[in-house]
Amino acid sequence: MATTKKVTVTIPEDLLDEIRAEAAERGLSAYVAEALRFKRDRDRLRELADWLQEEHGPLTEEERTAAFEELEGLDAEHERRRAAGQHDAGAAA
Repeated sequence: MATTKKVTVTIPEDLLDEIRAEAAERGLSAYVAEALRFKRDRDRLRELADWLQEEHGPLTEEERTAAFEELEGLDAEHERRRAAGQHDAGAAA
């Protein structure tokens, strides 16, 4: 298990209420850690995309369209797996 460290952060109360409701079973710490990892990964991807654009120039409209179509397919597959996982988890309980 990874080492953890307790920190104090300030979060708007309405956002905290929403997060607590969504994070109920996982716990607030796990939810926040997952969100921070996601944000860090997005920032790294943005840095990579910026670097690639500097090195190779901007995407053509065809490349952009193909990329968005691939992302839509990945999103659909992710949602399918999430739904199957929730269904399987419910069956096991």
